[in-house]
Amino acid sequence: MTTIAIIGGGYMGRTHAAAWTEIGEGRGIRYVCSRHPVDGFGDAPNARFVTDLGVVLADPEVDIVSICTPTHTHREIAVRALLAGKHVLLEKPIALSIADARAIAAAASSTGRTLMVAHVVRFFEGYRRARTDVEAGRIGTVLSARARRLITKPDAAWWYDDARSGGVVVDVGIHDVDQMNLMLGTPVAVTSRAVDPLGPIETTIEYRSGGVGQVLTFADVPPGAPFTSSLQVVGTEGMIDYDFSADAPTASVGFSGVNTYRLATSSSSSSVTLSALDHYARQAEYFLDCVRNGTEPEFSPTASAVRALEVALAARQSLLTGETEILEERA
Repeated sequence: MTTIAIIGGGYMGRTHAAAWTEIGEGRGIRYVCSRHPVDGFGDAPNARFVTDLGVVLADPEVDIVSICTPTHTHREIAVRALLAGKHVLLEKPIALSIADARAIAAAASSTGRTLMVAHVVRFFEGYRRARTDVEAGRIGTVLSARARRLITKPDAAWWYDDARSGGVVVDVGIHDVDQMNLMLGTPVAVTSRAVDPLGPIETTIEYRSGGVGQVLTFADVPPGAPFTSSLQVVGTEGMIDYDFSADAPTASVGFSGVNTYRLATSSSSSSVTLSALDHYARQAEYFLDCVRNGTEPEFSPTASAVRALEVALAARQSLLTGETEILEERA
C-alpha cells in the first residue's frame, strides 16, 4: 500500500482523505499535518496528527503528499516536499505568482518526482466528455465557450484575504479559465469586470485562434443554494451544453442533482444523464497511476496549471485597472 501524508487539516484536506479512501488507500494515510487542531478525518484511521512538516518529510516511507493548504504556502511546502523525494498532489491554484509556480515546476523537474496540480474539474465526467469531443473535432473548430460557477461563501477566514487566496477569480474562477484554455488554445488578452469582490465577476478571454471564452464566477450565492456549474462550447459544426448542479452547497464526494451532457452536431444530437462518480477519487486514482508507472500526468500537466494562473492573474489585474490585460500579441 502507498504511504500518504495530507498537508492541511481543513475542508480540502478532508476531501483528499475521502478520495484516497474511496480508491482503497485510506489506511495508507500515515500523517495529517496541520498547524491547527483538526477533526473529521475518519477516512484516515491510521493517521498520526502532527504540526511539524519536517516530521512528515523526514519519514522515508512517505511516498505521496497531498498539499491542501492556503495557496500562499504552496511554493514553500511543495518545493520542500519535492526536494525530500516525495510525489506531490498539489491543490489548485498552483501558486499566487508565476515565479512561485515556475519554482515548483522546476523542483519537480530537477528531482524527477511526480507533480500534479489538482485541477479537479478536468475529472468531472461532463468536462472530460467536452474535452474528448472537442479534441475529436466533433463540433468542428471552436468559436466560443462560456462557463459559470456559483458557490456559497467559503467558511475559511484566510480565503477572504487576497494575499493568501488570490481572490475569487484566482481561487474559484481558475477552474473555468482552465477549461477555456482547453477548449480554445492560447490566450492573448483578458478583460474582467465585477459587481462586487465576491461576484458576479465576468471575465472575457480572447484567444490567438480568434475564439472567445467567457467565465462567470460568483462566490456569494445565498446559503443553502446548490453548487452550480455549466459549460457551453460552440463550434463550426456543433455545440456542447453541460449542466452540473448538486443538491447541496458543495459537490465533493458523491452528490445528487443535475448532471446532464448534451451534444448537437450538424448530423445528430444526444442528451445523457451522467453518473455521480466521485471526481476527487478519479483525480487521486489517476495521480497514483502516474506515480506507480513513472509517467507524467499529461491529462493535467503543470504547464497548463501555470497558464491558467497567468490568465487568472491577468483577470485580477484587469479588475483593478479597468483595462484589458494583454498576454501576447495575436500571431
